[in-house]
Amino acid sequence: MVRRIALCAALVVAGALGTADAQQETIKRTPLQKIEVPDSKYETVMAMAEIVPNANVGRHSHPGVETAYILDGDITLMVEGKPPLQVKAGESYTVPGSAVHDARTGAKGAKILVTYTVERGKPLATPAPK
Repeated sequence: MVRRIALCAALVVAGALGTADAQQETIKRTPLQKIEVPDSKYETVMAMAEIVPNANVGRHSHPGVETAYILDGDITLMVEGKPPLQVKAGESYTVPGSAVHDARTGAKGAKILVTYTVERGKPLATPAPK
């Protein structure tokens, strides 16, 4: 009985450690500003996105337009139905409203200033099926 309890405890600890590793942040978003667009159902949200090196952020969409400026590093932007776009520091990109997209960073990672113009009250981003 004691061996069973010890085994269960060891499995719980191993599972918790594995979960912590799996949950390491690929992207850190820091909200900087949020402004309601007058006489509309939209708001703008400005954020700083910091993405670790050689990582995909994951397929997702936004309930509106995403415009971004790469401050440091580089990404490959993959918008569904379009060829991949290489974007490096000092360059910007725009993702049309509700377009499913993903991004992969290079060896340095990326620091990006992002502005979302999205429908008020909706989640900023929604994961897209693979």
